[in-house]
Amino acid sequence: MTVHFIGAGPGDPDLITVKGKKILKKCTVCFYAGSIIPKELLKHCSESTIKINTAPMSLSEIIGKIEDYYNKGHEIARLHSGDLSVWSAVNEQIKFLKKINIPFTLTPGVTSVSAASASLKQELTVPGLNQTVILTRTQGRASNMPEKETLENFAKSEAVLAIHLSIQNIETVVEKLRPFYGDDCPVKVIWQASWPDEKIIHSSIGKVENDLPSYVKRTALILVGKYLDTETFENSKLYDEAYERRFRTVDAGEKFEK
Repeated sequence: MTVHFIGAGPGDPDLITVKGKKILKKCTVCFYAGSIIPKELLKHCSESTIKINTAPMSLSEIIGKIEDYYNKGHEIARLHSGDLSVWSAVNEQIKFLKKINIPFTLTPGVTSVSAASASLKQELTVPGLNQTVILTRTQGRASNMPEKETLENFAKSEAVLAIHLSIQNIETVVEKLRPFYGDDCPVKVIWQASWPDEKIIHSSIGKVENDLPSYVKRTALILVGKYLDTETFENSKLYDEAYERRFRTVDAGEKFEK
């Protein structure tokens, strides 16, 4: 028996990995974060699966329930929104599972950044202009920010900033970034990325506070970058006819068969 942590993706029930879907199907118990995971995602579970909403539960309550079902011989799914690699709070759960010797696995999910990029119908990196995307957040109630991990420090690079869990701090975001990016720098706010009611607000640092609808209070990603709107750039060399690639002369089918 095992506890399977699964990244459920950004919201669209189809944006879950094939592996994650298969694990959900075989598990007899599913713990899910009901406050941020659409109920439609639970359709990937079997009809007989015991489904437990962890939204009103504390960490100790969740671990206690997991231990109880594990001892009863259940295969357990622990469904988290987005991807497990950032802001998923799996580390604190894993720490306790290790203490009580319960085995676990991690299955990654689609990130909100990936979903936002798809919704914007664009790549976030631009050849020759921007090759870095920084995923970060601002100070919140659940977790403090380390002293050196500030918006100002990240903004010095002028990279694209993907600012999570911070729409409630939009005034602070604007105040910290304006000196580095300027008022005209494009800002994209993607609310409920990949959900049926998804909304995209195209704005700028100088206007975004006034452009935000009143309902955008949570589950919104803020993208900031000087070249988010540009269509003027030189193509990369990747598909250039004069670019010598290691595998250009190798037949793709033959290569992968080997």
